[in-house]
Amino acid sequence: MNQRSVRLPRLALVTRLLFAIFLFGTGIMTMGFGLNGYPVSDPPDDLGRFMLALEETGYLIFWVGFFKTVVGGLMFFRRTAALAILMALPYAFNILLYVSFFAHQYLLIGLLDFGACALLLHCHFDWYRPIFAGPTIAASLDSQGNSDEV
Repeated sequence: MNQRSVRLPRLALVTRLLFAIFLFGTGIMTMGFGLNGYPVSDPPDDLGRFMLALEETGYLIFWVGFFKTVVGGLMFFRRTAALAILMALPYAFNILLYVSFFAHQYLLIGLLDFGACALLLHCHFDWYRPIFAGPTIAASLDSQGNSDEV
């Protein structure tokens, strides 16, 4: 069995823990926005109107916050870190697009968010390598040791 290692282990640990704290904390904050309403200026600007429209859906903001909280919680533990990083990727990519095209004032946070996720993907790539590997000989043999090829 191949040994799975983490590249740049100290940097990966610090980045993972900081990213976990960020996701867990902002996840709780976002769930609060989902329950209590999103704070916007009066009159709301474009960003405020967008967030109010999301709030009117009645579920999106709360569940995104819940997802971030779960992912942040999973990221605290080495055993579930690789799964949590994969789970965080769509969120981090979405935030990168959101701040790039819409909420420019949060661009630095979005870049750091996506950068942390990308760095962690690189550091934990040995955990994901089997996803990209082709079929192995053991996988192509049936229970009697016969090949499944025709």
